[in-house]
Amino acid sequence: MPSSQSYARVPRRAVIGWILFDPACQPFFALITTFIFAPYFASAVASTPAEGQSLWGFATGAAGLVIAIFSPVLGAVADASGRRKPWIAAFGLMLMTGSALLWFAVPGDTARIPLVLAAFAIGTIGVEFATVFNNAIMPDLVPPEQLGRLSGTGWAVGYFGGLVALALMLCFFSTAPDTGLTLIGRPPAFGLDAATREGDRFSGPLTALWFAVLVLPMFLFVPDRRKSVPLGEAVRKGVSEIRGLVPKLRTRPALARFLIANMIYADGLVALFAFGGIFAAGLFGWGSIEMGIFGILITVTATIGALAGGWLDDAFGPRIVILVALLALLLACVGLLSVAHDSILFGLVPTPPGTGLYGSLPEKVYVGFGLLIGIVAGPLQSASRTLLVRLAPPENIGECFGLFALSGKITSFAAPTSVAVVTALTGSQRAGVAVLVAFFSVGAVLVAGLRAPLRADGRQAKDGPRTANQARRE
Repeated sequence: MPSSQSYARVPRRAVIGWILFDPACQPFFALITTFIFAPYFASAVASTPAEGQSLWGFATGAAGLVIAIFSPVLGAVADASGRRKPWIAAFGLMLMTGSALLWFAVPGDTARIPLVLAAFAIGTIGVEFATVFNNAIMPDLVPPEQLGRLSGTGWAVGYFGGLVALALMLCFFSTAPDTGLTLIGRPPAFGLDAATREGDRFSGPLTALWFAVLVLPMFLFVPDRRKSVPLGEAVRKGVSEIRGLVPKLRTRPALARFLIANMIYADGLVALFAFGGIFAAGLFGWGSIEMGIFGILITVTATIGALAGGWLDDAFGPRIVILVALLALLLACVGLLSVAHDSILFGLVPTPPGTGLYGSLPEKVYVGFGLLIGIVAGPLQSASRTLLVRLAPPENIGECFGLFALSGKITSFAAPTSVAVVTALTGSQRAGVAVLVAFFSVGAVLVAGLRAPLRADGRQAKDGPRTANQARRE
């Protein structure tokens, strides 16, 4: 656990610059991964929604395999070389390039599907690797007892950034397929062609431009550590430190157990966000307007949840926050699966069709469970980040954040690939998404058995009793 001396006092603008990294990245997740582009790809580019869900899952899995292999090494290199911002710049360029290339996803043009999926994978790798290095800066900015609030504020501002990006897409770019008009009843801006869905495709270039603008304060104001060794030596030292980390994990069973738990529940969470929109598009036939408003509603609750989660983290400890969030996600996942286009509760309650936005009862229920996911997702992610900081050796914080990315973003290899395989084998979107129940269940069991860490200020966390011998073992 980092000590109170592991950071140097920095100007307020440095903290703000670091916080703005989260909203800089958020449109990639809000616009591309979840609410706009992914459902558009499954419903308009791929031959069928089930095929689109399967292809999207395999692309996410390929990106996740790269992330799983390289993120621990890159984190260790950051610890050895000291520099973080050059890496963020390089991977940010990957994020912007991959996002911009999504513009070429023309409806029904299956020949471009390999290009589109490769661009998505490149963007995913870029955003996740950039996040590894940005997270490693966090202990240098505030004292340990404020890490929960810093992390929670970052997530909340990030969700607000996603909210603004979604609102811009709905009001000025994304169009309803039947009318060709945006949410405010106008043609898409800049003369974009509604017939070829250029408004939805613009989510990629908009994400690239958004990142380029909002990430600037981080580069301008956040201090970076001085380079201590040449890059080649840093790579060799980083690889050597990775080899030595496994024995360290044997002496830190709480850290090892947390990384395994994070691997499993983060698999489920990212896959749920990746496929929740695609599932809704296939189930109800929602277009970009319905999906975008759904995204805005979820983002509002996620922002509130992230802000509250930071304070709850500092008050009760991150383990309790994570466990409660996982139980809520398990309930929400089962609830989503219980909804059909004409019934709820697994067909026990037939429902008549409705008119207007979310007019039927199943649509309203689906939205309700989506809001529950939103309100607990922020605290789960924020508390996971602070728990890692509190459990990791301060001298290996970057390399442990690399392992954190490995455990959390192997998601793109395990859960999405599982969903893709089951969907491809069964031809059923529902069967594919049902796989995620197992991920949340196992993750919750592992977290429930995790020993409570000390609070950031060195006092006993409010996660439960812990003996002095347990503290020394952790």
